[in-house]
Amino acid sequence: MVAAQHEPGSKERILGAARDLFNLHGFHQSSMAELASSAQVSVGQIYRLFKSKEDIISAIVEVDSTERRNEIVALQNSLHNGEIDIEDAFEQLFLTALSDHEEALSFDILAEAFRNGRVGETIAMLCGDLRQCLHDFACAANPDLDEASLLQAKEMIMACMFGFGHRSLSRPELSAATTARGAARMIIAALRGIG
Repeated sequence: MVAAQHEPGSKERILGAARDLFNLHGFHQSSMAELASSAQVSVGQIYRLFKSKEDIISAIVEVDSTERRNEIVALQNSLHNGEIDIEDAFEQLFLTALSDHEEALSFDILAEAFRNGRVGETIAMLCGDLRQCLHDFACAANPDLDEASLLQAKEMIMACMFGFGHRSLSRPELSAATTARGAARMIIAALRGIG
């Protein structure tokens, strides 16, 4: 078992298995034994890398947050460099939220954020990055927005994005691509209509 302790990729394998298991059965309904079996490691190996399931969920959130931050920065850079226009920027941002296929896990993570300060702080930091992106996008759509309108726009768009990430239960009538495109046009029209 000593080789398993130092096996490269075992942490990533555990996180991948945890992601799948938590999404399928729920965070609290998944046992460490099930996780060990799914990840093909021992329960002891899991505990050598993570103190608890809460640490595992924190690690998943940190990985996802880093990925989302990178996506946000790439979109901002593409917009600022003129590679995409503001409608494309909003559409891609919304499509990212709409493309989340781990809604059940996302609900568990949001619930855990209220109990686990580390998870809550990681999500809050990601939301701060997203708000800055939304600020930049809103200003690109309408450079004349006052501070109060910018704050309102950021919160409204943030709420839309949270909703987009959890829409499958509503049995959507439109595809993700159609929804993202339409939402981008509507948000831009609303932002430009404020004056």
